[in-house]
Amino acid sequence: MKKDIHPNYHTIEVKLTDGTVFQTRSTWGKEGEQMALEIDPSVHPAWTGGNAKLMDTGGRVSKFKNKYAGLGF
Repeated sequence: MKKDIHPNYHTIEVKLTDGTVFQTRSTWGKEGEQMALEIDPSVHPAWTGGNAKLMDTGGRVSKFKNKYAGLGF
């Protein structure tokens, strides 16, 4: 295995949108730095089951639905 080709793996702090902070290991930043998240599992609709509505800008969703309407989705 080649030496000195892998990024430095170290401990950082991750700050969630609600102010919660936890430590994890990452290749991001430098040892002891804090990563502040704008979107995390406590607020993202994919994890919370939120009622986010899909905005149809320029009819893209309509075009997609029409294009694949016959496939039985």
